[in-house]
Amino acid sequence: MNFISIMQSILPYISGLYTLPWIIVGLIVSYLLAKPFGQERVDGVMKKFGLVLLFVFIPLLMFRIFINISFGKQELIFTGITFGVLGFMYLLAYFLGKIEAKKLEISGMNKRIFLKTVLTNQGRSAAFVGGALLAIEKWAAPAGIYIALVGVGLFAIIPYVLSVMHKHERKNNMKEESSPLPWYLRLYPWYLLSFIIAAILIHHFFGITTRSLGDGGTVLFFITALTIPAALYYVGSGIHPKDLKLGEMRKMIFPKKKGGDRDFDWAVGRNAFLTTMVYTPIIITLVFTPLMFFGIIPTAWFAVIVINSILPITSTNMFLLPYGLNPKGTALSITWTTVVSIPLVLILIPVLSTVF
Repeated sequence: MNFISIMQSILPYISGLYTLPWIIVGLIVSYLLAKPFGQERVDGVMKKFGLVLLFVFIPLLMFRIFINISFGKQELIFTGITFGVLGFMYLLAYFLGKIEAKKLEISGMNKRIFLKTVLTNQGRSAAFVGGALLAIEKWAAPAGIYIALVGVGLFAIIPYVLSVMHKHERKNNMKEESSPLPWYLRLYPWYLLSFIIAAILIHHFFGITTRSLGDGGTVLFFITALTIPAALYYVGSGIHPKDLKLGEMRKMIFPKKKGGDRDFDWAVGRNAFLTTMVYTPIIITLVFTPLMFFGIIPTAWFAVIVINSILPITSTNMFLLPYGLNPKGTALSITWTTVVSIPLVLILIPVLSTVF
């Protein structure tokens, strides 16, 4: 058996629903490694691993997906719908944040921090957790488009919005630490899009697919297939058992009062949690279920949009803290949306892929 045959025999076990248990593997291995090496050291290694996934494996995976499809009218329509969905999600987070800030009587600088944090934390883990959707062949194209556009939002549009808000605060003599997003993350959305555009153009003008590449296509398929279990392992490694306490969860749902005032950090985390895990997925599902039921949109689009609406908040939002976000509230919302979202995603992917 040659090397190519070995890769072909392994592929079924690193594709489709076989990728989902890697979240549990990541959690267990990270927990065991933290014992001798310390959690901080393990987290530092995994942070670097996450950047390798972002800049090497995910772009290659996008290239492999889009070199095999003809980007036509349907793909353009879905791109427009995705722009609309993402824009709606961020606007929803902002206006829900304003309502909550008024309810909690948050004002001044705290209100600005509150709104910036809940707005930013509508950004989801479309690449790492949502990447599991790419393992379902019929969902791969729309899921790839969704991931690319989320990347543009996370690393280009939202940082720009935050920088504009910061400039406004400085004009009003409001003190706040400021630090630009790292250059490599500002570059990332355009870097990712370059792989997608290159694949579309190569396929369109030369008709090349992974199949026409022969053994080279098999190697590319194998390498990119490793992306999804690796990304899910990364997500699992970010879940720390010490954070999974019922008392902490109760704080998230029912923040305690301190001298008549709610704990600000928990108020931020609670609002972001409810926005991402409750309000957004319910509204998205109510809007798109009739469209799918009456055949206005394909079932694959429905599955991709609905599952993405319930994904956890992305850990890469921690890179945006220098723009004046609330650190503890952001960390809390990332942790607890991951804990709640992962089981839901693990159920929804096999169920929807079977039903549709």
